[in-house]
Amino acid sequence: MRKDRGTVEPAEIKAFLGEGTEFKGVLSFQGTVRVDGHVEGEVVGDDLLIVGEPGFLKAEVEVGTVVNSGRIVGNIRAKKRVELLAASVVSGNITTPSLIISEGAVFNGTCLMVEPEVGAGPESEGERAGGAR
Repeated sequence: MRKDRGTVEPAEIKAFLGEGTEFKGVLSFQGTVRVDGHVEGEVVGDDLLIVGEPGFLKAEVEVGTVVNSGRIVGNIRAKKRVELLAASVVSGNITTPSLIISEGAVFNGTCLMVEPEVGAGPESEGERAGGAR
């Protein structure tokens, strides 16, 4: 069973690209966006990107959080988290502080785990180096 932490109420979704829609170019957004169609190009935003099971992105993705049930071909940079649900396929590199891969998800690429942007700094580095003795 999946916890409800990634669940989003439909009223919270600011934009929805439904199944059968196609978009080429730079998709820039604020708030939550759900894609069940095809997007080619770039996806940029600070908030949540949901890729539904019929969704397909051939794009460079730079967002706050990604919850993927569809297919993404391209690199993903997420400031907070990337969650790959059971039906998802990702072909590309992922850079994020938190990666969740559900059983059944397919990930072909590399992952670079980075510290979250908030609170990361030289003092954190010194504390880690000094604490490992």
